[in-house]
Amino acid sequence: MELAKITSKGQITLPITIRRALKLKDGDKVAFVEKDGQYVLANPTMLALRDAQDAFAGLADELGLTSEDDVVSLVKEIRAVKTNP
Repeated sequence: MELAKITSKGQITLPITIRRALKLKDGDKVAFVEKDGQYVLANPTMLALRDAQDAFAGLADELGLTSEDDVVSLVKEIRAVKTNP
């Protein structure tokens, strides 16, 4: 467990171990996510990636994509249609 002290301005310094674990750099933003009545600190970029993964979950099976070659072929088909409408 890591602790951080809140300043009079409501600011905290995230411990280095937390910044490293979340892969945060200077200027990055953090998200506070409510989960089961507690707040969890998270990297919003990783949350967005996870949301995108969840949105596409099962789509490969629906489209019959079983290999990387299938995905490459699909991308080529889509590009060909967009290039030659």
